[in-house]
Parts: sequence; C-alpha cells; structure tokens
Amino acid sequence: MPFTPTTPENNDHLANLRRLIASRWVLLAAMALLVMIAPGALDIALPQLPLLGILVVAAVFNVLAQWQATRASSANSHELLSQLLIDIVTLSALVFFSGGATNPVVSLLLPPVAVAALTLPVRGVAIVGGAAIAAYSLLMLFYLPLPVPDATRATRLHLIGMWLTFVVSAILIAWFVVRMTRMIRERDAELASAREQALRDERVMAMGTLAAGAAHELGTPLATMALLTGELANDAGLTEEARQDIALLRQQIDVCKSIITGLSRRAGAERLESAPLQAADRWIDNLRQHWHAVRPQSSSQLVIDSHGTVPMMVADPRLEQAVLNLLNNAANASSQPLEIRLSWSSRELCIDIRDQGPGFPPAVLEQGGQNSFPAHAQGSGVGLMLTRSAIEQLGGKLSLINPDDGGALARIEIPRCPP
Repeated sequence: MPFTPTTPENNDHLANLRRLIASRWVLLAAMALLVMIAPGALDIALPQLPLLGILVVAAVFNVLAQWQATRASSANSHELLSQLLIDIVTLSALVFFSGGATNPVVSLLLPPVAVAALTLPVRGVAIVGGAAIAAYSLLMLFYLPLPVPDATRATRLHLIGMWLTFVVSAILIAWFVVRMTRMIRERDAELASAREQALRDERVMAMGTLAAGAAHELGTPLATMALLTGELANDAGLTEEARQDIALLRQQIDVCKSIITGLSRRAGAERLESAPLQAADRWIDNLRQHWHAVRPQSSSQLVIDSHGTVPMMVADPRLEQAVLNLLNNAANASSQPLEIRLSWSSRELCIDIRDQGPGFPPAVLEQGGQNSFPAHAQGSGVGLMLTRSAIEQLGGKLSLINPDDGGALARIEIPRCPP
C-alpha cells in the first residue's frame, strides 16, 4: 500500500470520503426498498433479481470502503474519485434494467458531479462529469424498457418519480454543501489562529535576539561592578551594616551574571533536546529557591497536590522562564506569601501559582497573553505574552483565573514525558 502523507487536504478528503460512504448506505437502502415494493405498489414488472444483485454487490463494495476509511488516517483525491465513479456505475446498472433514460431515477447521476465539484480538483471533476454524461447518453440508447401499457399512468408515474428524484438530489446536495461550508469555515478559523501564532512567535524570536545582544553588552558593566564591590568589601573602615549591604549587592550581581550566562548559552549552540530530566518536585523547588535569591523580599510555599511517584520532566529553559515570569507577576500583585501547587495526572503536569492580590484585570483575562500590554511600573508589559508563547511551544496551555475566594491563579498545564 503506498504511503500517503498526512496533510490538511488529505484529512479533508478522508472526511468527505466517510460522508460519501454514509450517504451511500441511505441511498442503497432506499433503492432496495423501492425495488421490493414497486412491483406490488405500482404494478410494474421490475426485474428484481438483477436489481437486487447489483445492490448486494454495491453494499459489499461499501462495506470494504467503510472498513478502509475507518482504519485510514488520511485519504487522497484518487480514492474519492474512484468512489464517485463506483456510484455512477452502480446507478447506471440499476437504471439499465429499469427503463434507461426514461426512468426519472437517472437524475441521481447529478449528485456525484456536485460532490466532485465541491471536493475534487478540476481534473477529477472533469472525469466524474464526463462519466455521468457518457452514462446518461448510453442509457438513452441501451436499456431494458419497463412494460407499462397505459401511457397516461406511465406519464403520471414518471412525474412522481421526477419529483422524488429532485427531492433526494436536493437533500443530498444541500447536506454536502452545508458540511463542506462548515469545514471551510473551521479551516479558515484554524488558519487565522495559526497566522496569529506565527506573528507572536516572530515577535518572541525578535525579543530573543535582542535579549542575546543585551546579555552580551551587559557582561562588561557587571564585571566592573563585581570588581568594585569586591574592593569595597576589603575596606577595613566599613561598618558592619555597610558590609551587609555590599554582600547583598555582590549576591545580586552574581545572580545577574548567572542570568546573562544562561541567556548567552541558550542563544548559542546548546540544544533544547539535550536538556536533562529531573523530578518535577525537585525542579520546581530549585526554581523557587533561585527566584528567592533574586527577590529575597518575597516568600512562597510549595504544595505537592498529588500522590504516588513524582514524574520526571524535561528541565526546559523556556518553561523555567515562563514560571519565573508568573512568579514575578504574582509577587508584584501581592506582598503576601505565594502558593505554588504542583499536581499531575497520567497525561499532564499542572503548576498553579496563586497570589492574594486584587486578581487579574478584565483586559488581562480577555487577552490572556495574546498580545503585549503597555509598559508599566513593574516591567515592559511583554512578560505574559512571552510566557504564553513559551508554554504553547512546549505543547501546553496557560489559564488565568480569578478564584471566587479572591486573589489570582495562573495555571500551567504541560504534557508529561513518556515513561
């Protein structure tokens, strides 16, 4: 069996193929019922044996097609084209044994052409349309006539058949057009979302480039400050209070240098695929201690909210930065201790960061990191957007919630690593 790559177009063909197979069951059942009741109800001598034989063969083909469609992950236009041609051949055989072109059921050759026009490329539409025209033309010359001696009754039955065929054709075409229109709208929405995501990723990449350049530029002044604070610490005339302030200043300079070193490393040749695996509780606790070193005035509490073996996770720098951004935002909103809650299920890890502040403003809840906000006193207004982008790149989701009992809750949900 040839390999068919999975693409959005192939997924559309598979969905259309499954719809065609489902609608075919309805038509086959209606045809079988008509063949069974027509001789008695309409007093027409139909060749039931060949007609039922054709319907049985068509049902067998449909069973095979449905079995293949349920197992397939995608389909191509050739498979859909072959199924439409099978419909034309099946209907042509039925009409051949029941009056040919004089049978109003012959108009059911039109729905396959309409389906082809909606789903196939131009070449496929031309093939299906040509096959339908050829079948109709041949049925005008070659067919088994129905024995209906009363011309008036034959005309009335023909008109009733034309009405019934029109109703069936209108329902089939309308159903297929509605489903196709809905699918096109969904595809347009997905494309618009993908374009927005691409624009956000482009902005994030530009910010990453600027961050790498800033890290390179800040290395020299930080080294100078580290040298000066080291010389000040050796001054014998300093008071104990001044020595403590200088020690804190040196600690903060070391933290800045470690952050810049990390930025330079991540912007360089290090590959994220080689990031080490760590236990989730140890990773979040180490990250929390690192954050406390940067913001010693803030406090937090880590709560493990699940039982059993702690899952392993990839220590991805993007997730680390995302959590740090949320911690900084929470600390800016409230001076009370933050609550960091870690939980997991069989499929994902969940990190909740909650503060006791006034909650997220309506604009933040509405946009949820889709766009950056204007610069404010605590930062540049892009932290939430960078956080959301980083989490989505890892296949996760960021949720912003204002709990009923007050405060704000930021929830990160990311897929678990396979065992």
